[in-house]
Amino acid sequence: MNLKSFTYPEKEKLKSRKLIKKVFDEGKTIKSYPILIRFVLQNTDTHSVGVSVSKRNFKKAVDRIRIKRQLREAYRLNKAELQNTDSKYAMMIIFIGKKEMTSKDIQETVKSLFKELQ
Repeated sequence: MNLKSFTYPEKEKLKSRKLIKKVFDEGKTIKSYPILIRFVLQNTDTHSVGVSVSKRNFKKAVDRIRIKRQLREAYRLNKAELQNTDSKYAMMIIFIGKKEMTSKDIQETVKSLFKELQ
């Protein structure tokens, strides 16, 4: 596996308001506490991924940003699990827990959800 596959380039970031709305309105859900993934099929050549952490559960921005960083890193390291599939997804990775977790635990949870997504 080359190092290029472990990047999180701009074209993989979910930024389109229309696509985000479609993910939340029409998307399917898989969950493994404390992470929930909402996804919808899209017809592009790459996956589009966004992350979210609730302000209700984490009042301090520092905590939310740290968890978002951990979620993006977990996606970046485990996206090879998704590249084996022919279909491409637009997805939101949402942290629904109330306590912070270690990066290792988050990565394991994301990896198991990606295997379930295939």
